[in-house]
Amino acid sequence: MIKAIVCDDHPIFREGLKKIIGQSRDISVTEEVSDGVALMEKLHGRRYDVIILDISLPGTNGLDILKDLRTSGKTTPVLILSMHPEEQYAVRALRAGASGYVAKASVPEELLAAIRKVAAGRKYVSPSLAEQLASELDGSSEKPPHERLSDREFQIMRLIASGRKVKEIAGDLCLSPATIGTYRARILSKLNLQSNAELIHYAIENKLL
Repeated sequence: MIKAIVCDDHPIFREGLKKIIGQSRDISVTEEVSDGVALMEKLHGRRYDVIILDISLPGTNGLDILKDLRTSGKTTPVLILSMHPEEQYAVRALRAGASGYVAKASVPEELLAAIRKVAAGRKYVSPSLAEQLASELDGSSEKPPHERLSDREFQIMRLIASGRKVKEIAGDLCLSPATIGTYRARILSKLNLQSNAELIHYAIENKLL
């Protein structure tokens, strides 16, 4: 039996996920948590075959959690299950140490197949993501400017583009408004943009929202 722990901040989604997984005979959700701190606590002295992790979590996001897991020496395979489409976060998640990426809009069969593959120690990527990774490796595609952003810059860029205020973003990420302002200036410089309005347009044009 594959033992999974789910980390997602939406109780209703976790319940739905448990029902989907419960239809299989070889996978069970043995634990669920709502944030990265609780996840790290559960991993102390307990064994799971796979971590099912959301990207968008309050406070520390999924990418940060992946890095914390790697730094702390945790080797449990991580499957990212996210509301964001692959082109937004999948490559970043794999670089950060995830073993697979599945969009929440995927069919249940794909999710179960991904859990089995990741729990077996292999990588799970969809055909479209595999093509994207292959293009990156052979240099056949030119990277868009937002690929030059760090993970934190990318996160803040999306929050600004979605209309969030600096103080709101600072509160969510436990950072000072001044720090968010510094990130904003750096993001605009890297993307060669001048204002939030241009940033919103860029995000929409590149399907980052």
